[in-house]
Amino acid sequence: MIIGIPREVKRQEHRVALLPSAAYQLIRRGHQVLVEKGAGADAGFLDAEYEHAGATLVAEPAPVFEQANLIVKVKEPQPSEYPMLRPGQILFTYLHLAAGRELTEALMKSGVTAVAYETIEVGGRLPLLEPMSEIAGRMSIIVGGFFLARHSGGSGVLLGGVPGVLPGKVLVLGGGTSGINAARMATGLGADVTILEVDVERMRFLDITLHTAHTLYSDESHLMDLLPRTDLLIGAVLLPGARAPRLIRRDMLKAMRPGSVFVDIAIDQGGCAETSRATTHDDPVFEAEGVMHYCVANMPGAYARTATQALANTTYRYVELIADHGLAEACRQQPALRGGINVMDGRLTQPAVAAAHDLPVAPCPV
Repeated sequence: MIIGIPREVKRQEHRVALLPSAAYQLIRRGHQVLVEKGAGADAGFLDAEYEHAGATLVAEPAPVFEQANLIVKVKEPQPSEYPMLRPGQILFTYLHLAAGRELTEALMKSGVTAVAYETIEVGGRLPLLEPMSEIAGRMSIIVGGFFLARHSGGSGVLLGGVPGVLPGKVLVLGGGTSGINAARMATGLGADVTILEVDVERMRFLDITLHTAHTLYSDESHLMDLLPRTDLLIGAVLLPGARAPRLIRRDMLKAMRPGSVFVDIAIDQGGCAETSRATTHDDPVFEAEGVMHYCVANMPGAYARTATQALANTTYRYVELIADHGLAEACRQQPALRGGINVMDGRLTQPAVAAAHDLPVAPCPV
């Protein structure tokens, strides 16, 4: 099979979908790997490393899309890439289709088979999403603490406090992978951390794991009680494949102190606040109702080398399986892969995405 690795063109996206070592392994298995020049440079993986691995370098994205049977990316295709997708081709990447109807319709029109990392579920886990959720969760405290600084527009609260001064208060919505990693970072800084969660067993796990964080059942009453005392709010809710629930209304934010910070990790899935809108790393924040909003839609891209390595650790086995056997046989050998198929033969096959856009859903033919 011919595997294509185009350079990511989403604004401020620095990751690459395949490591040179992975390209070497695929080539040893008899496959051809096409890599667009510069695809890995921003993550510290140079063209010479891909050449040394045996990959073929091309100067433009068009030959990658034209020749490759399997396109492996990090982020969803951008409008400039839509025309290069074609029937019979497999696209393997993060898609987050519930947040983008235009992209959903473009994929259906192209005839490509679109397989999303974030909807592959194994034993109740999302293994291809987890490493990026871990990075985003940890990063949320770093950027949240930075924008709490007065010169960054924040209230001037230091999350860890100092002797004689109480620490800042961090409220985490959701105790999943992003939430627990945010809480771990925040407690490590010495902040006063509360996690809102609805799963009682998950709260027991969090209580045992995070000795200094508090857990509280998530409902609107508890949320409204905590918001006026919250310095840093982390939105870490997730419904696999679906649009993120809007837990924060505009009027709720008015209860927060001016200069408080809200980091919406769920922005890839549309965001969990009424006021959320996607931002970029070069213009990451905006103010709404006196609260600084950080809503960068590709947070892990800031730490491109770490994120690339973490992502490749989880995606490579699926890339190899598809390349060796084709998608249909790969799904038979690893049934979880079938759940990643969002679009096939011009039809939408992911029920949560169909519900988000009020589009018809078809059974997956694989």
